[in-house]
Formats: sequence, structure tokens, C-alpha cells
Amino acid sequence: MSEQTAAPVVVIGAGPIGLAAAAHLAERGLDFVVLEAGSSAAAAIEEWRHVKLFSPWRYDIDSAARRLLEQAGWTEPDLGILPTGGDLIDAYLEPLTKTPEINDRIRYNSRVAAVTRVGFDRIRTAGREAAPFLIRLSDGSELLASAVIDAAGTWSRPNVLGGSGIPARGETDSADGIAHALPDVLGVERDRYAGRRTAVVGAGHSASTTLLDLGQLAQEVPGTEVVWVVRGTDQARTYGGGEADELPARGALGTRLRKLVQSGHVQLVSAFRTETIASTPDGRVELTSGDRHVVADTVVNSTGFRPDHEFVSELRLDLDPIMGSTRALAPLIDPNRHSCGTVPPHGVDELAHPEPGYYAIGAKSYGRAPTFLLATGYEQARSVVAALAGDWEAARNVQLDLPETGVCSSNLAYGGTDNEAGGCCGPAPQAVELSAPTGRGLATGISGGLLTVIDDTPTQQSSCCG
Repeated sequence: MSEQTAAPVVVIGAGPIGLAAAAHLAERGLDFVVLEAGSSAAAAIEEWRHVKLFSPWRYDIDSAARRLLEQAGWTEPDLGILPTGGDLIDAYLEPLTKTPEINDRIRYNSRVAAVTRVGFDRIRTAGREAAPFLIRLSDGSELLASAVIDAAGTWSRPNVLGGSGIPARGETDSADGIAHALPDVLGVERDRYAGRRTAVVGAGHSASTTLLDLGQLAQEVPGTEVVWVVRGTDQARTYGGGEADELPARGALGTRLRKLVQSGHVQLVSAFRTETIASTPDGRVELTSGDRHVVADTVVNSTGFRPDHEFVSELRLDLDPIMGSTRALAPLIDPNRHSCGTVPPHGVDELAHPEPGYYAIGAKSYGRAPTFLLATGYEQARSVVAALAGDWEAARNVQLDLPETGVCSSNLAYGGTDNEAGGCCGPAPQAVELSAPTGRGLATGISGGLLTVIDDTPTQQSSCCG
């Protein structure tokens, strides 16, 4: 047996997709190790355990994971219920890590610092495929792998607030006033937001979720003000499919946000590309775009995420220059053409790199595309593991049943009924006049000024209306 074939398959990340890969590896009888940077499974999801997914349980459980859990006496949750991130961990992922097939295969507090091949940098070719992968951890320890399934996700790499893809001037210096996406504004972080002004930057579902929570907080605590800052002028993609969405919670998310904007409870600032961020003398944060300014006590960065390819930079990757996914996958997930429900089935062939044996799956495989759903990642894991087991027929028999409609900037939702007025066919948001008191809130650069923000989206019907 060669050094390569004797080494285990290494899975990076013990989130839902990494653990799905582990479950399929266990069923296939392949030796494997899961490396998790956190102290427990799904450490990233733990940070948004308060948030509800808009996919019900039926879309959130991997097939191989279900079989391992059922063998261990697990009781399946109600498949029609929408779990929170905490439910996903407590009722599914944590029990999965305790199954005998997976329990002793996970190494926690094991952050990957670099992946390469033993004796090979990216340049050298002869004999490359026969060399095992070398994985170095942040503590300096190393291990070998016959293959690498990278399910590290993107949560730790948020996009910047700067409107041109690089940090805005002063963004790093203002970090104390900038919050990560999906803060628990109704729970443990309530004191930071209650009775204060918050600017949420971004146009995806994570932004929508935070805006809706802030809207509820504003009803409970006088003086709580909410500003929504977006680069575009057309919010139709954020509002989504409304009543036509096959995931009612996802449709309700956009419907509720539209109503908050139309009522003026959320002040919409559109066509705003952040150029400069500065701390004000009274400790707030000021965003500047041209001659326009937004001032808030806290800015929530909900601009999305990007993958970290740095620790695999010595591997031979073929990345699409726009998406940051593989070139084969990029046109299938391009958010300019697809929502999460229209992404076609794909597997090992679309995920392959010129580096044999390395596969990025899950949210990381999508690069900067925001169209990822758990069900997509589960099928990726099944296909890749089948290929590693030599079962190419199963690997290429990719099938995916996804709910249509809606824009999947994240797989998160806000509760509500799916038959409220103002659905996907409702009128566009109206102009909102925002009065800014001296030294606080929105201003034109002159204390006590007035800024009228006009969202010039015409009244229209979204694609769900035919």
C-alpha cells in the first residue's frame, strides 16, 4: 500500500456539509478524519443559532446522515417545521457527531493553515498525483491525506463594506462600530441596538432578516431607528417571489420587508456605494458615498461572503475569475441568471480542479455566488464521496429537487404568513423623506440637514407573476 492510499480522506469543516461528507464516507467504508476549527460542530452556525432557516427540515437533512442517525435510535423532527440554526445543531448535527461511525473521527480546535502535496509545490508536476496531501494545522502539527474535501464554508470571510470590492477608506479603523451579519438583536445583543440607530448594509436575505428583527425591536423600544443601505436601485430580487415562492417563509421574508419600507419604519437609502467610513466624535459610524452620508450607532455588514483560497494556494485550482468557484460550476450558479431554486444538479465533474483529489464543496464551492442551499451541498458531498470510492456511475447520477423562486443570499428566514398583502406583485417602494436631527442619523453633510432618498424602481411585476 502506498503512502497516499494508506492516508485517510480529510474533511475540512464539521458543519452540515462536512458532516454529510463524513456520513457518506462512513457508509462507503472509507477511512476519514474531520478537522473542525471550532470547539464543537457547526461553530459558524452557533453564531446565528437564533435565526430561522427558510428551508423546512425536509431539505435540511442529508440522506446518509439520516441513515446513520436512525441506526443510532434518532427520532426525525417534523419535516414541515422550519428549524432555527440552534435546532439544526441540537436536533441534527450534534447527534450526528455522536454516532459511532463519526464520533471518534472529528478533531476539534484544528484550524487548517495550509494544504499542499508532500514534496511538491504548485509548479512541480512529475509524480504529483502519487504524492499524498500534506495538511498543516495552525498549531504546527501535520497530517497526510489521500484526498481533501474542503467544506470550510465562507462565514469567517465577510465581504467588505467598500462599494468597489475593497475596504472603504477607514473601514479597518472603524471596526468597533461594525457588526458581523445576523446579530442577535432581539436576544443577547439587544442592548447594543435598542433605542439606537442601526444601518444595515446589503441586499440579501441575511440583511432582510436583521432588518425585520430591528423592525420588531423598534416597535418594542422607542427611539430605535433602522436604515437600510444598498448599492442598487431595484430591490425586487431582495423582496423575492412573495406568495409564489415554494418556500413560504422565504416569500414572507421579502413581503414583510417590503411593507416595512413602504410604511417608513425602515428607511431605504439606495444607490449608495460606500467610499469612506469614519468614527464620529460622539462614537458613531459615518458612511460616505459622494456627497451623501449615513450616520449610525452600529453598522451591520450584510454584504455577503467570499471563500478563503489562500490556505490551498499551493494546489492547482481552476477558479472562475468572477465567481471564485470552479469554471465548470460558475455558469450554473451565477446569481445574474439563477436563484437557488434554478441551480441545476451538479456533482463531482463540475467540482473537479486540476489537482486530483481536492474538492471544495458547500458554500465555499460557490465562491461569491449567494445561491447556495443545504440540499445542494448534500448532493455535492454524495457525488464526491462516490467518486472517491470509485463508483463513478453513482457519482455522475446527480439529482436535485429544489424549491423554486426567491433569491438565496443566505438560507435564512423570518417567520410570517405567506398570504399577506404586498407580495411579489405589489408596488415598488416609495420615496422616503428622512429627517436627520443635528449630529445623528442621515445627513447631507450639514448638521440638521435633510436628505430625501428616492428609490426610483418603477412599479413592476417580478418574474413570479409571469
